[in-house]
Amino acid sequence: MSVTTVRLQAEVEQHLEAIASRLHRSKGWVINQALSEYIEKQQREQERWQQTLEAMESAAQGKVVDAGEVHDWLSSWGADNERDAPESGK
Repeated sequence: MSVTTVRLQAEVEQHLEAIASRLHRSKGWVINQALSEYIEKQQREQERWQQTLEAMESAAQGKVVDAGEVHDWLSSWGADNERDAPESGK
């Protein structure tokens, strides 16, 4: 494990100490948890952005599905005659 030094605003330090005390954990543990959650969130956002770019490229290439077909497909979920997902105009 490595050591990193950060400067915290006084208010942030006070909140950090209060959280650590309430949880009976060290400030380092709280900071590690917070940063891990932040990093995971950033990774999910990056993945969503990449998916958005790929979807936009697909749409630009005409790979789209009519909204009516999608609606009909979704409406069939759970029914005896449930439909397969509609395919794009490849």
